[in-house]
Amino acid sequence: MRLLRPGLALLAGAASVLAYAPFELFPLAFVALAVLFRLLDDGTPEAGRRRAFRRGFGLGFAWGLGALLAGVSWIYVALHRFGGMPMPLAGLAVLLFCAGMAVHAGLASALFAALRRGRPWLDAALFAAAWLLGEWLRGWLFTGFPWLASGYSQTPPSPLAGYAPLIGVYGVGGLLAFSAALAAQALRRRCWRPVAVLALVLAGGGALRAVAWTAPVGEPVKVALLQTNIEQSLKWRPEMLQRWLDINLQMLRDNPAQILVLPETTIPLLVDSLPEGYLEEVRRIAAGHGGDAILGTFTRDAEGRIYNAAISVGVSASGHYAKQHLVPFGEYSPPLFNWFYDLASIPMADQTRGPAVQAPMQLAGQKVALNICYEDVFGEELIRALPEATLLLNLSNLAWYGDSFAQPQHLQIARVRALETGRPMLRSTNTGMTALVMPDGAVQAILPAFERGALQVAVRGYAGMTPYARWGNAPAVGLAMLLVLLGLGRTRRQS
Repeated sequence: MRLLRPGLALLAGAASVLAYAPFELFPLAFVALAVLFRLLDDGTPEAGRRRAFRRGFGLGFAWGLGALLAGVSWIYVALHRFGGMPMPLAGLAVLLFCAGMAVHAGLASALFAALRRGRPWLDAALFAAAWLLGEWLRGWLFTGFPWLASGYSQTPPSPLAGYAPLIGVYGVGGLLAFSAALAAQALRRRCWRPVAVLALVLAGGGALRAVAWTAPVGEPVKVALLQTNIEQSLKWRPEMLQRWLDINLQMLRDNPAQILVLPETTIPLLVDSLPEGYLEEVRRIAAGHGGDAILGTFTRDAEGRIYNAAISVGVSASGHYAKQHLVPFGEYSPPLFNWFYDLASIPMADQTRGPAVQAPMQLAGQKVALNICYEDVFGEELIRALPEATLLLNLSNLAWYGDSFAQPQHLQIARVRALETGRPMLRSTNTGMTALVMPDGAVQAILPAFERGALQVAVRGYAGMTPYARWGNAPAVGLAMLLVLLGLGRTRRQS
């Protein structure tokens, strides 16, 4: 019996992954959290707070471990298949990583278990607050890993998607946890008043989906999003370099547009090491189309520091963007972890962060705010470009993770960013998923993954500010902290 509850929590967490892309069975996130709440909401609240804390941590940790192992095991592909790490070590590294990230779900569950009062409405609010803070902490601590935050599962057609422009992905996750707790309480206590509140929450989200927080500006811009589909195991071979450079040029020639976009690291070397005249040829092609080309590459400053970057050349003034949120172990080594690179072979792994605030590129009458790969997981960082930016553009190379959940999950994250900011999100990727996401979170156009091709779209920029773009995570996190503090105050008074 001791293993039954943690085992059920583990299975519920694993099942929650079906709520995310590519499955998008969004009600399963609701069910999985309701199971966790029901496991935690057992026994007399006042009896053994320390014991409740330990028990809650174990159940939450098991839930989080199940979700992460099922949802981000694609990290193994990068470490073993492309990073060269031996199979047992790669498997152990993934297990330890997922266990480390599951601690946050454990702490959130432990906090709720210690604070719960046995009162349906208060307990539902405390569960939501603790869950929100746990996910926010995971997205911030040690540079953060907010992948699979529960709010990402609630893209349209989920009614909760309507709350994303107000309170962001963490706020949506908190509402999801609140709704799950209400439903679990209604079933357990045979009390249907919580169902009425749940219906109001869902109806409110549905009504908010009809609100246009931003409005289009300017004329439609023709954009070509290019998907080069270069195999990761071949990308860095010196003898293949000229072939990749030629593919870039040919795709630019074949796809006239005002803005032409090639993906992250489409030039797999420092831009100042390019063959003589190459960048000028890119400029000539783009200008011949009456537009500009954006290319993912690596740049180096006067001090020799290397950046994962994107540059633009063409009829407009040249632009430059340097990635500011780097991936630990993939793009830089945290202190004391240099030994990791003795086990894995990852090219260009000693990079420097770009500035926290960088001006959007001014192209074709639009102001385009760039982000590279993993950066679009951090919503509060993307809103720094607002309200100036009219379009968001992500350049990615997820070939590191093979044919896995990583590609559709990343597209789902982009849908939430579009909702939060009220801006279209353009995506140019190496192997998928290259797409245009509209401000309402809808995917308007998309290329098949793992095929070379071009996505030609006409898109208008958007102006205006959503509530989330103005205030970020502060309202949702602040309210959650207040609820937890009130719960702590009640517990101390009754001790």
